[in-house]
Amino acid sequence: MQRVVIVTGAGQGIGRAHALAFAAEGAAVVVNDMGESADETAAEIRAQGGTAVVSKGDVSDWQYGEQLVKTAVTELGGLHALVNNAGLVRDRMLVNMSEDEWDLVVKVDLKGHFVPLRHAAAYWRAQSKEGTPVAARVVNTSSGAGLMGSVGQGNYSAAKAGVVALTQVAAAEMGRFGVLLNAIAPAARTPMTETVFAETMARPESGFDPMDPANVSPLVVWLASEDC
Repeated sequence: MQRVVIVTGAGQGIGRAHALAFAAEGAAVVVNDMGESADETAAEIRAQGGTAVVSKGDVSDWQYGEQLVKTAVTELGGLHALVNNAGLVRDRMLVNMSEDEWDLVVKVDLKGHFVPLRHAAAYWRAQSKEGTPVAARVVNTSSGAGLMGSVGQGNYSAAKAGVVALTQVAAAEMGRFGVLLNAIAPAARTPMTETVFAETMARPESGFDPMDPANVSPLVVWLASEDC
């Protein structure tokens, strides 16, 4: 059976790399993002012979999160994995950080993990109660900032630390009906990080780019697989 995967924030950066990697392994992908970049990722998947549908919306919005899961089920026949990747930053020292800068980052980076997870969990639990075997996987995206803190990123660090705690709780609660969860803390060159890490992210002469987002995706594809 073809696995169906939702990847949030899949229009660019790490999320795009994940979506392409899943498609290359034969999965059908729901490509979530806010704008035209989602269309571009889906078009690239289709051009390579893969299956992709686009779902544009704010993953922190309750109604949209429910619709995102329904898109996978109605258009692709089910849902087997969720990769919560969408995020943003609004860097500021705490003494200068505005309420809006705090609220936006926590909303997108933490609530934006909870909402799709909540609706996917309801779908999988219903399947389990109906007697349908469930082998679902969730991969959440934390950060080194969430594990160790990062000066100038109090909002982002708090949200990403919250992702770790959310993952631990969800793993304990959802394992009983066949859902396994992991969180990763990737490091890669993306539109969100390329300015901050410009000097440390130069391509080495060997030709291998250690900060290519595609380096992260094989792990994520494995964590989202039934074999994991």
